[in-house]
Amino acid sequence: MRFSNLIAVSAVVGLLAALPVGLRDAHADGRANRSDVISAKDLKRGMKGYGLTVFEGTKPEKFDVEIIDVLHNFRPRQELILVKTTHPRLEVAKVVAGMSGSPIFINGKMAGAYAYGWTFGKEPVAGVTPIRSMLDDLERPLPKSIDGWPLKVLPQGKRVATAKIHSNNRYAGALDAYDVSQHAQQIAKAKAAIGPAKGSPVKAVSTPLLMGGMTPGSIDLAKELLSPMGLEPLQAGGSGTQDPNAPTRYVNGGAVGIQMIRGDMSGMGMGTVTRVEGDLVSGFGHPMMFGGATVLPAAIGKVLWFLASDMRSFKIGYAARPVGALVNDRMASIVVSHSAQAPVVPIKLKVRGVPGAPYTEWNFEVAHEKFMTPAFFAVALGTAVQATAAEKQDVSWNAKSQLWIKGHGKIDSEDFGVSVGGTPSPRDFIRSNLVRGVGALLNNPWAPVIVERAEMEIELRYAREILRLRGVELLDSELEPGEPARIRMTLLPWTGKPITKVISVPLPKHFAGKTVSLTLTPGHLKRREQSPPEKLDDIVQNLRTPLYDPKSIIVSYSTGDGAVAYRGHIVKNLPPGAVDMIRPRTTSIAPRAFRTEVRKVYPLDKFVLGRDAVSVRVKKVLR
Repeated sequence: MRFSNLIAVSAVVGLLAALPVGLRDAHADGRANRSDVISAKDLKRGMKGYGLTVFEGTKPEKFDVEIIDVLHNFRPRQELILVKTTHPRLEVAKVVAGMSGSPIFINGKMAGAYAYGWTFGKEPVAGVTPIRSMLDDLERPLPKSIDGWPLKVLPQGKRVATAKIHSNNRYAGALDAYDVSQHAQQIAKAKAAIGPAKGSPVKAVSTPLLMGGMTPGSIDLAKELLSPMGLEPLQAGGSGTQDPNAPTRYVNGGAVGIQMIRGDMSGMGMGTVTRVEGDLVSGFGHPMMFGGATVLPAAIGKVLWFLASDMRSFKIGYAARPVGALVNDRMASIVVSHSAQAPVVPIKLKVRGVPGAPYTEWNFEVAHEKFMTPAFFAVALGTAVQATAAEKQDVSWNAKSQLWIKGHGKIDSEDFGVSVGGTPSPRDFIRSNLVRGVGALLNNPWAPVIVERAEMEIELRYAREILRLRGVELLDSELEPGEPARIRMTLLPWTGKPITKVISVPLPKHFAGKTVSLTLTPGHLKRREQSPPEKLDDIVQNLRTPLYDPKSIIVSYSTGDGAVAYRGHIVKNLPPGAVDMIRPRTTSIAPRAFRTEVRKVYPLDKFVLGRDAVSVRVKKVLR
């Protein structure tokens, strides 16, 4: 051990020794026990043993370990065992992403799982999660169904509960404004709340998300969304090839992968199996996303190489054989079932308008989960478009999507956009109606949703079919009551002379004596008026509402009339005091005041970028 690290370890040990005896004994390494496990309280400094992990292929190999000491109450009611590891590859790679879960044995008994490392550590020292804490997770009851998907696992005593539950990671925001980037931040914040303190040098060994078939832009987006959760997207995986010689069951020390996407593209979080007990498998030694009861596709992993890096060492590999599903994602471990099957969303994508492209059709499956589904929809769609039409040209595009929802039929949506200087990026699809719709459906609080499949057809046109709204002006600064407002728009094409267009906006007579604000918005950016959803059917109906013509300008103004939203409907033109009159006296579930607008649509022959507004004065009525 280097002198500097010896000092650091000695300081930790000295701190432990300085604690009052009562506090030192206030440890908890889990309630569950087995005859072949050793408790953290029975470990002593200098004890030696070994660990198991896959260095190459699918067969686990041994590496030597030595106990440094035990950090009591490292996490709530959970100890951390400090160990030094010895192996030719670990002397080079130090702490390796993908080794999380590697079982550690002392005196022939299982002590825990390799799970934590130190930022900028220069020697192979790791933190081990006690196995008894992981056994507690293994013994947690499993529900009969998760988010409407039946969880069929082999019997494990009384471990299968009768409950039907909703999984964690639900979006905490307005469903009609679902945003996958905000969703990612919410999950990261929740996971950080149960992890090591902010700024602490100790970190859970990151789970490498081995991605294959992805463009650099998609990898970057995946990093932006997933890295704060402890998942490290790396272009170090492969897809589409399974190993016929791969094991059919998990083994202690074997590689386990959780598949977020598979097919023409792949993304798999890789870790290590700690312990197999019948149908159930414990691994990682820390949470993956802290998702609680969940159901995600799992696979036996194959390791190609340990890649040593001063920044972050990790395993390179791929899914050798799909087996079972992740069914629990807890503080001390993940739990996988051999027999469980996870739902996935098959996606077909066609790209049109790219003459000579060798591949214009893409097929892949995305994990069915509140956050992962919309996130990987965006990542995968961006990859397919960029890979098919990688051109440094201006691109105008439109995409027609179809989403099949169990029990609710098909939902059609359409997206439009212009990408200047290259093909659309994955970030363009974050804001797409398809991704927003999937996110809203899966995160609704009223009823479980099963997305059966999705299809998208994207048409590309290599031109800047856009106009920029340069400015607007009123032709009449003051109007007679009932007279329309005439607005002259100046539109700038990408090349050529400015274009002017005059539109006439009718105004009602009761605006007499008032100043009216008129807002001009491109049709592809203006949402139709919709009542906030109060049940799943409302979300489905809102998603089916046709869009405004994307090649148009919408002029809107507030009427000032009373309006309410109630049970998915909007009622306008209510007289003063009407809301109070119709409010129920025996329930707090009542109509809500709703700000409504008059919207006039003016078609154009191109997309418009930019917004503007003007105000016009309407003369008083002379008596």
